[in-house]
Amino acid sequence: MNPKKADILIKNGTLLTMEDSSGCISNGILAIRDDLIVAVDDAGALEDWQPGRVIDARGGIVMPGLVNAHTHAAMTCFRGLADDLPLMAWLNDHIFPAETQLDYEKVYRGSLLACAEMIMSGTTTFCDMYLFEEAVAQAAADAGMRAVVGEVLYDFPSPNYGEIEQGFAYTENMIARYENHPLVSVAVEPHSPYLCAPALLKRAAELSRSARIPLVIHLSETKNEVRQIQQRYRRTPVAHLAHIGVLGPQVLACHCVELTDEDIALLADFDVKVAHNPESNMKLASGIAPVPELLDAGICVGLGTDGCASNNNLDQFSEMGTAAKLHKVGKLDPTVMDAQTVLSMATIGGARALGLEKITGSLAVGKRADVIIIDTAKPHLTPLYRPSSHLVYAACGNDVDTTIINGRIVMENRRLPDLDVEAVMAAVNEIALKIRKADAAQDRQKAN
Repeated sequence: MNPKKADILIKNGTLLTMEDSSGCISNGILAIRDDLIVAVDDAGALEDWQPGRVIDARGGIVMPGLVNAHTHAAMTCFRGLADDLPLMAWLNDHIFPAETQLDYEKVYRGSLLACAEMIMSGTTTFCDMYLFEEAVAQAAADAGMRAVVGEVLYDFPSPNYGEIEQGFAYTENMIARYENHPLVSVAVEPHSPYLCAPALLKRAAELSRSARIPLVIHLSETKNEVRQIQQRYRRTPVAHLAHIGVLGPQVLACHCVELTDEDIALLADFDVKVAHNPESNMKLASGIAPVPELLDAGICVGLGTDGCASNNNLDQFSEMGTAAKLHKVGKLDPTVMDAQTVLSMATIGGARALGLEKITGSLAVGKRADVIIIDTAKPHLTPLYRPSSHLVYAACGNDVDTTIINGRIVMENRRLPDLDVEAVMAAVNEIALKIRKADAAQDRQKAN
């Protein structure tokens, strides 16, 4: 029998497929041809294959790359700029003023740094909402990352496109440009109900439906937001979006911290997806999202880091551990948010939230080869009883040894062959010097 050909064959690892709760092959092989997974099998099938190259997992865990369901990649430029502040003070007094200094080049450099950080911590797909999103798309493509990107839309003029009419034109141009891109796709992304008038939100929903792409929005993030919307429209933010016809299965609602039982029922009825961002919600004291209740209602929940200015990293392993433990202590129930559930949120759940479940999020024949290898030969990962437990409660981003995206090795042995990480960091440090000076000047002006 002629051997089957593969470009890459990974052997000697525990395969965690995330296809279902029992998808674990203790000594498996994974074959990749072009950009696709062409075999997920046990080691007995090794001799059937003739690979271009072999990667030895050395007894580690081979699993789908993580999916960051909500972030603002270029906010790496603001990491640590304004900590320990309420959300609105953080936004209005520091982040929004800093964002007026942004341009294409700064967003590109900040996003490239984010891509390096995510690749090195095992994230292979991210969903971004920010300014100058063409720069984010270019950074993702240059880094070899899978990304869903969308220009943030709101009522006041943007530092990028100006008035909202140009914002929709910018989004429509991006949709056309990236329609058939192998890595980058586009979403429609109105910021939130409190920064977007009903007419803007309705138009965004119509565009997302006609283009058959996601609509991503911040929703019910804080008590103050809910209070504002109730005063303005006499409804909760969720009920408001339902009333004006925005909710639907294409909607990804980010945060969803302050929800009523009726809100949860509406999200379930409209098949809305949710991006949970526990570390950002904790740092900004926004509260604890009712994720166990959302899951019980059958709502798809993905996991996200939010931006580096409110987290302050993009490590999804850290986010998984936080998500699991936060809800256990919040419910005083150690059985809530078990490891397998949280791991699913960071992989196939995130893919479903972005409408990418047929492409990524699990190891299956025919899916894109988005794969990471975890080096488990470390003191803090020894012994290994249950892979899912270690990944959620013990592992960290630095344990990722190899990252493959769309069949291409973007990191091996902790080295990124196509990114000069030191140069990327140096570029963002230069940007930070200017931002720091402007922020300090603004503080002095307020003090006077």
